[in-house]
Amino acid sequence: MSVTENFEKMLAAGQDGALLRFSLGGAYLKDGDAARAAEHLARAVELDPQYSAAWKLYGKALTDAGRHDDAIAAYAQGIEVAERRGDKQAAKEMTVFHKRLLKQASS
Repeated sequence: MSVTENFEKMLAAGQDGALLRFSLGGAYLKDGDAARAAEHLARAVELDPQYSAAWKLYGKALTDAGRHDDAIAAYAQGIEVAERRGDKQAAKEMTVFHKRLLKQASS
């Protein structure tokens, strides 16, 4: 049984939560299914809007899924959350990705 299947089994058993959704999103991203990853990561940040690592991975999943406008918005929100929480590294990384997407969008 794959990691993704294990996480899906936990979700089906009613163990929903931000960490499980974050883990599922990461597993789907690793499996190359960015669209499914984005769904779970959207739920992770909905369940815990202060989860800066989930915002960062959500932005990546949206980017990989070709949803650049949504990724720009997710990174912007994630940067705000990370800065508020003092999570400097996550804020710095998301700022780089955010700027890169804005630059692509304007060219």
